[in-house]
Amino acid sequence: MSNQAAPDVSCCPSLAEQRVPAEAAAVLAPAFKALGDPVRLQLMSMIASAESGEICVCDLTPAFDLTGPTISHHLKTLREAGLVDAERRGTWVYYRARPALLRQLAALLTVVPPA
Repeated sequence: MSNQAAPDVSCCPSLAEQRVPAEAAAVLAPAFKALGDPVRLQLMSMIASAESGEICVCDLTPAFDLTGPTISHHLKTLREAGLVDAERRGTWVYYRARPALLRQLAALLTVVPPA
């Protein structure tokens, strides 16, 4: 499963503060694109809010009126975008959010009102 390092985008102030550098945009855009699908956004929410910090695919699949392969496809997209890590344990796969990338996305979108 995925154990890739988090993308190194420690650069990005808020969109409202300055232009996003091209390198940072290239790294962050796939994550935003992955979250642009309603099912993937819901999956990401379920994974990120899991009480133990991780959740089994066996708990994700029943929450949707979709086939197992379709859910697997969406989870693969989240993994490839660097948003989640996955670990196989026996026949099940457990997913956990990658907080560093989520913090980078949140920081980029944070807009502080003028004083």
